[in-house]
Amino acid sequence: MKINKISFFIVWLAGVMIFTSCGHLSDNKIRIAYTNWAEGIAVTYLAREILVEQGYQVELLNADVAPIFASLARAKADVFMDSWLPATHADYFKKYDGKLEFLGQVYDSARIGLVVPDYVPIQTIEELNQHTERFSGEIVGIDAGTGIMKHTERGILEYGLDYELMISSGPAMTALLKKAIDRGEWIVVTGWTPHWMFDRFNLKVLADSKNIYGTSESIHAIARKGFSEQYPLVASLLGNIHLSDSEIGSLMRAIEETRGTEKDVVRQWVSEHRKLVDSWIPEMKKK
Repeated sequence: MKINKISFFIVWLAGVMIFTSCGHLSDNKIRIAYTNWAEGIAVTYLAREILVEQGYQVELLNADVAPIFASLARAKADVFMDSWLPATHADYFKKYDGKLEFLGQVYDSARIGLVVPDYVPIQTIEELNQHTERFSGEIVGIDAGTGIMKHTERGILEYGLDYELMISSGPAMTALLKKAIDRGEWIVVTGWTPHWMFDRFNLKVLADSKNIYGTSESIHAIARKGFSEQYPLVASLLGNIHLSDSEIGSLMRAIEETRGTEKDVVRQWVSEHRKLVDSWIPEMKKK
């Protein structure tokens, strides 16, 4: 009988320890969702590196923007570092009103629009219909359901463009852009800043007289509702991340140009910008 009681106690104690341990790991794990957009990859891996340094476990979840917002609203993901406002992602905030929260502004000079190489002799969206054949009647887009794609669908209607919007991805779009530029061909793509392609290629954003794409936008770090209450230090840290043009530009270029992994490149960038990174870490968390 004594043996049975001791065995029961050992099993009970082991169960308590496992439960406590799992709870601790769960409380220490942050799920960051991201898309395959250049600035989103850069900022997400930056956030991951800083959180790992601070002792957190970070799971990165790659998806298109629509599933990301849905996952945040259902608390299946914790954070998204690349939300554009006031125009690009406005529909998602209306759809999931009350289920999201803002952490901070990552970048304040973002812009979306239709982009062409600077050797193409047009300046406005209206002029596209004068050269439909030169552009093969196509606008090269990115992921379906993204804000810039929705705005472009609206732009095609309002400007009366005789063009088809091609669905692809951020990397596929830049690959086609490079191929066209190498050949001196005409191409029009859905583009945005910040993006490394504006550093690598000579490009211009077509004037938008109907204001389909809005003016300047801001990139925000957002989270599921209740995240800040559950993880106040993490929320404060991520909310403190703010990058200038040169800072986000250097980070994106480093990722795009190197043959190493994003993790290695970002770790090196953090090392080179230690004073800036340390300024984002809440005082009570600094080691």
